[in-house]
Amino acid sequence: MPASMEEFSYDGQAGALDDIIRHERPLVIRGLVRQWPVVQAAAESDRAFAARLAALDNGTPVDALLMPPEEEGVIGYRGDVEAFNFSRHRVTVSQGLQRLLQTAGQADAPGVALQSAAVEACLPGFPADHAMPLLDASIKPRVWLGNRVTTPAHFDEYHNVACVVCGARRFTLFPPEQVRNLYIGPLDFAPTGAAISMARLDRLDDPRFPRLKLAMEHALVADLEPGDAIYIPPMWWHHVASLGPLNALVNYWWKPSHGAGMVPNTRLGGLLHCILLFKSLPPAERAAWRELLDHYVFADEDPAAHIPPARRGWLGELDAAQSAKLLERIRRYL
Repeated sequence: MPASMEEFSYDGQAGALDDIIRHERPLVIRGLVRQWPVVQAAAESDRAFAARLAALDNGTPVDALLMPPEEEGVIGYRGDVEAFNFSRHRVTVSQGLQRLLQTAGQADAPGVALQSAAVEACLPGFPADHAMPLLDASIKPRVWLGNRVTTPAHFDEYHNVACVVCGARRFTLFPPEQVRNLYIGPLDFAPTGAAISMARLDRLDDPRFPRLKLAMEHALVADLEPGDAIYIPPMWWHHVASLGPLNALVNYWWKPSHGAGMVPNTRLGGLLHCILLFKSLPPAERAAWRELLDHYVFADEDPAAHIPPARRGWLGELDAAQSAKLLERIRRYL
């Protein structure tokens, strides 16, 4: 069954972020943003938190999801993956908070989630009083608000520090290799942009998903309270359950620069291209390409170690000129 997540003790020490990233595993950072004004307001009451956040709202509409009560707040699909189980709306942060407070006491409240709103756009005064201790100010925050809503397991390509600022959230994380046991839904029909697990963690005996129990043997779980934060490495699957009638999270995504600025911001295009190129090949040919990809891309051993450095070309360290030539060659192949 799931294990507890490791914790990192942060007291302002220099180089803390580098230590966290080098760990290459999820880490809980208790009390990282305990002194934020919105966290202090949340300690007083949900209404105090809502009032403090609404005071920063400039009226810019943000994306919101509304789910009927029978969906139990779990974002996903209706029927046989026929449609999403929510409707999309555009509301202000203040309108969302008002709706959440109005439905807080309802046993059959609809699921409400304001998703990934850019703080700079809708709460422009937030960063001035809510500095992130670990990160450079150039990494911009996003805010997530809702009631008892669950986002099934999905992954991001980015480093992620997520801070709970109101309510409580349970994070269940799975290492990347558990993808085969999580029953991921369509890549081209995903409820929130990222492909999600179709299996519910509270229904381990669902006969449609027998390998989910295997994934749970490798899961890491942490419950976060207001002021707590979690570091999620790139490509780790994370299932996030909000546990109260009003929950809020602020997160920061970033990706270090690679490839002299020539590498696309997302690698998902590469994955989709591989599906197009290799998936339909005969088994022997597909296996041969797997060996090449493992050798040149995924193996830890340097495939060009035997080549003089001056002749390693695209197998060596790429500068901007070499990256541009490689991209041009790729375009020619396409």
